[in-house]
Amino acid sequence: MAANWSTDTGPAVYRSRDPLKHLKIRVWIQRITPSTVFSHKVERTATQPEQSSTEMATFKSASEFEASGGFRPDDQEEVVVGWQEKLFSQFEIDLFRSQAACQSPLDLQYHNEILGLESTGYRKNQRIFTYTDFDRYTNTEEHSQSVTTSSREEPLYLVERMAQVRRRRHDRRTTEGSIPKSRIITWEPSKDFMRNSHVLNTPMQTMYIMGDLGPYGKLGHREHEYVLCTIKVDNNGVIIVKPDFSGSKVPYSLETEGEKRDLWLYTINDVSVTAAREEQEKEQNLYKDLYSRHKEYLTTLVGIEFETVSMLLNISAQDYDYDNLYVHFFLELPTKWWNPNNQQLSGVTQTCSTKVEGQASVAYFSYPFSFEVGYRNDDQPEDWLPHWPVLYFEVLSLDFWQRYRTEGYGYVNIPISPGCHTLTCQTWRPVQPGTSELRRFFIGGSPELEDMTYVRVPSTFKGERLSRFGFRTQTTGSVTFKLNCIQQSRDFVSLSTMRERRQNILERLGSSTQQTSVQAVLEAFQKAQRRMQAARENLPKDLISTSVSTVF
Repeated sequence: MAANWSTDTGPAVYRSRDPLKHLKIRVWIQRITPSTVFSHKVERTATQPEQSSTEMATFKSASEFEASGGFRPDDQEEVVVGWQEKLFSQFEIDLFRSQAACQSPLDLQYHNEILGLESTGYRKNQRIFTYTDFDRYTNTEEHSQSVTTSSREEPLYLVERMAQVRRRRHDRRTTEGSIPKSRIITWEPSKDFMRNSHVLNTPMQTMYIMGDLGPYGKLGHREHEYVLCTIKVDNNGVIIVKPDFSGSKVPYSLETEGEKRDLWLYTINDVSVTAAREEQEKEQNLYKDLYSRHKEYLTTLVGIEFETVSMLLNISAQDYDYDNLYVHFFLELPTKWWNPNNQQLSGVTQTCSTKVEGQASVAYFSYPFSFEVGYRNDDQPEDWLPHWPVLYFEVLSLDFWQRYRTEGYGYVNIPISPGCHTLTCQTWRPVQPGTSELRRFFIGGSPELEDMTYVRVPSTFKGERLSRFGFRTQTTGSVTFKLNCIQQSRDFVSLSTMRERRQNILERLGSSTQQTSVQAVLEAFQKAQRRMQAARENLPKDLISTSVSTVF
């Protein structure tokens, strides 16, 4: 007979995205009596091939007769339970029938519900009942759980700490806008702090399906309550069921304690209603409509008339005269460029010591800096060539005696294509004749630029030609930038739109060097054309007519 029920009561883990209010579980229990044992024996004998059909019919009819009259009505029960549905036990009905026993608002609510059940005279359960996530039993059960099956178990310190943790979602609620009273980060934790904080606290909701397996007519005693099924759910939709759903397997068995030691069989099955195909399609269409509306909402917030560039950079420097380097940098935005988030487009790295790699002294700053800029081209013709943002930087050093020195200036053009780019820029510093180098060596300090954009074209320059005659410089080390660029444009939405446009935004946005070369070629061509026209006008008319007649 031991093969007719299961002894594997291990937990099973499921994951679901559906609301838990749709979860329905059917629980069936039955006391094993001599008549039920005989019924199982007859059914097993009837399936043997050597028995005749007459013998099977005789035994089956006899077993049905004895099984129908062999146990009392309360020896078998079947109930469908919903998630966190409260089914009262006989003990709770006797306890909360009196209002004097109510100690909390939840007890008073149970009192009113029990009075309502007694007034209607309907109760769908007798032996099967539930403890929800809010009942006292849930706290007591989790606090008294043991780790091993030994009767001499002594709980460890971590087990005691874990037993005091209330793993409940409603106890983990925080007031919106509240400030935590304790520090979020403890920079110097002590050993006691680390030992007390080594506790796992995953918010979960728990529900127990219980059974009152007492003798006939003696229901309502706590010593006869047994756990049939435990269901735990966390915030991620993970459902832990112990034991697992029976399905097509044999029932589980449970033996009561005491002198009589009754044996019970029970099954647990998921009977949640599966949505019809029409409802599933309706739900999918609803989600699609919701996603499309959310997409339209985001589009209205962001807009479509924009060209944005997002960048993240990392810096390293090498081959400078002094140690303890740091870099000061800022981004210059040309005309028609704007900063959508009002970010600070400048920064200063931390002071970094150099280390020797080969024959070079390299300082790795590992200083990430990100920014986002946008470009508008609605008022410009398609053949207009805009300028691209430029990153200016200055390398400085600070020694032990707090002496500052300028190590070099430089600039890099932001790449016009997205992706990861590594750019190395050679730097220089201004030099003055006389004692400037002696002052730099002994007391620090060196000539500096009032406007850092002077390393390229000053922002205040309005002329046609910039002269740096007499300006002395000295070549110093180099700075390496690692740029990660992301570009977003409405031109990227449709490939056909990109083909129809005569010029793409990336084709028209180039570096200043490319723009200068194109403009120089156009100016040279125009000058040559004007010279040819002037030379043609200065020639004698007789020579022009003679050359024309000779050609004909």
